[in-house]
Amino acid sequence: MSTQPASPPPFATLNGVTRLANLGVIQIEGEDAAKFLHGQLTHDFALLDLHSARLAAFCSAKGRMQASFIGFKRPAGDIVLVCSKDLLAPTLKRLSMFVMRAKARLSDASERFVVYGLAGNAIKEIAARADTAWAKADFDAETVVNLYPADGTPRQLWVAPVEAPPPQGEALPLDGWLWSEVRSGVATLSQPVFEAFVPQMLNYESVGGVNFKKGCYPGQEVVARSQFRGTLKRRAFVVHSTALLQAGQEIFTPADDTQPVGTVVQAAPAPGGGMDAIVSLQLAALDAGPLLAAGSALQLLPLPYPLLDDI
Repeated sequence: MSTQPASPPPFATLNGVTRLANLGVIQIEGEDAAKFLHGQLTHDFALLDLHSARLAAFCSAKGRMQASFIGFKRPAGDIVLVCSKDLLAPTLKRLSMFVMRAKARLSDASERFVVYGLAGNAIKEIAARADTAWAKADFDAETVVNLYPADGTPRQLWVAPVEAPPPQGEALPLDGWLWSEVRSGVATLSQPVFEAFVPQMLNYESVGGVNFKKGCYPGQEVVARSQFRGTLKRRAFVVHSTALLQAGQEIFTPADDTQPVGTVVQAAPAPGGGMDAIVSLQLAALDAGPLLAAGSALQLLPLPYPLLDDI
């Protein structure tokens, strides 16, 4: 299937701040916090500094993603992981099983921290690497992380203790933020797609979510084999549909309505009507005819970043 120009018009008011109640926070304290996470997640936390954040996945032994995080170190030395709230409790329980003798304390800090999304004219300036995704800066108690843009509009994650003043800016509807997340092409794992993908099926190796030079972590052999033995047969794409889409929904082709060729990962209402979504698709299905979800054809939109050929 050939890529078509994006049909929905740009979101006219993708400016402002949004409280992200759909996200939760795990806090890791203790002198072994970074070392512990380094051995559990797909990215390098051993070299994490105060100027960078990490996109990372927590995988099963079979390399299937059980959660995704944006993680960063606070000036006090603790590390914060922001994830989908519906996966927080089981993820915290599973991560805690691996602490053993490590000097690290994990807790659900969702009641102690507040998370906002900043877009357009509401973003805060980060002096170093201002346009770089995953660049991070601290402003007193607030932490700001640069995200991938949405249709060229800059976006940031804002995290602070609940007692801190909220970020300044006009109110951005939650639907607008969720749409910007889809248009960025960087998926956040949620419960309906738990253990459905290895990280590359969501393009995580191309958006800074996997470090292939670090040591072992759960599922590392499977993730590495998928990358270097050419066995990866699925990728993430952005699509538009006139029908209602939701995470976990299966995608088919007219040739076979019993065997799905893809899965909806994340979806949101589009400003021009219909829905936009991040989907994970079998590469072989791209040229097999129309892609269908909920009986409606999907329009393939341009991927907002290049896929890396060499890691």
